[in-house]
Amino acid sequence: MVVVGLLLPNQTLASTIFWQWLNQSHNACVNYANRNATKPSPTSKFIQGYLGAVVSAVSIAVGLNVLIQRANQFTPATRILIQRFVPFPAVASANICNVVLMRHTELEEGIDVLDGEGNVVGSSRIAARHALLETALTRVVLPMPILVLPPIIMSLLEKTAFLRSRPRMLLPVQSLVCLAAFGLALPLAISLFPQMSEIETARLEPEIAQATTSLTVTYNKGL
Repeated sequence: MVVVGLLLPNQTLASTIFWQWLNQSHNACVNYANRNATKPSPTSKFIQGYLGAVVSAVSIAVGLNVLIQRANQFTPATRILIQRFVPFPAVASANICNVVLMRHTELEEGIDVLDGEGNVVGSSRIAARHALLETALTRVVLPMPILVLPPIIMSLLEKTAFLRSRPRMLLPVQSLVCLAAFGLALPLAISLFPQMSEIETARLEPEIAQATTSLTVTYNKGL
């Protein structure tokens, strides 16, 4: 539902703000629920991260729309087509902000790293940076097929005689296209990095390297 809403044509300022707010609210809850929870995180940190993520998403989306509206060199048809692609850079940029803001306590306190037998070796801020980087990359890849493919496909389908004679079918068809793209993108993005990632001990803090004989340790990067 959120993806379909983000890709609706002829978005107003109010609808752009609403769908970006709804999308980032959902993302904030997903990022919080799937974080590395080895360290407790106060509710105040969640609220700060949530507000920062929503403000960044709405600002990017609205800013891009305003720039396009003021681009006089584009024809109205071209402007509408470009506007359909605005959700991707807005969502991708905001998703990175969302992950970092919702999980920034991991960067401050570190996350647990485990040896080959599953024993906690220590708490590493370096491993936390790797975990957030990997998660942020998946958040860039995830919306790519979802927010790029449907506008391309719909721009072609809207020219067919079937949809021209049946305008009420536009929303159901777009919903099916978005659903198919989401089914492709989700497993692809999540499979980029394993949830239990591995890192060389020598690359971590000296106290952790000295605390184990294992050449590599693992950490839960979250989803």
